[in-house]
Amino acid sequence: MTQILVLYYSRSGSVAEMARHIARGIESVADCEANLRTVPAVSATSETVESEIPESGPPYATHEDLINCDGLALGSPTRFGNMASAMKYFIDSTSDIWASGNLSGKPASVFSSSASLHGGQETTLLTMMLPLMHHGMLLVGLPYSESGLFSDEGGGTPYGATHVAGDKNQHPVSENEKKLCFAAGKRLAEITKRLNAS
Repeated sequence: MTQILVLYYSRSGSVAEMARHIARGIESVADCEANLRTVPAVSATSETVESEIPESGPPYATHEDLINCDGLALGSPTRFGNMASAMKYFIDSTSDIWASGNLSGKPASVFSSSASLHGGQETTLLTMMLPLMHHGMLLVGLPYSESGLFSDEGGGTPYGATHVAGDKNQHPVSENEKKLCFAAGKRLAEITKRLNAS
């Protein structure tokens, strides 16, 4: 069974919903399984110790989750054109995995949500790509054969699936954005499965 880690941070729920649609896309491919994981919030004043098990949602990610995955989908809300600090904090802790080369050659994709259409979606995706490239991962985007990328409403980029939530998080993930998330998950799974077979 091809194991794909869907690792995300979500504050208001949009990225969590995107992660579930990406997981559905992954599991639409035979012999592929999506493993949903999240990361704890980071305090602005001091580090606090979170319970090892979140109150709701998927478990917190461990380094073993990264080491054991065959592929990775990484998601974060946009924070001033960058990934959220909680995700950055987790990624910054993975230098032991980088030193071992355990992620090198594995495929990865990225996804994000922002408050506005021009809220830094693409730069956020790029900030998530950079550490993955340092890990030697192979980046998988969304091709323009996905007609949803031509929509003039909501999110969607060739760099990865995106969502426009609105300044008060009033916009649910649209049908087009759901389709792009599903397509991103499916494409990642197909490529990961092919690589595993070779």
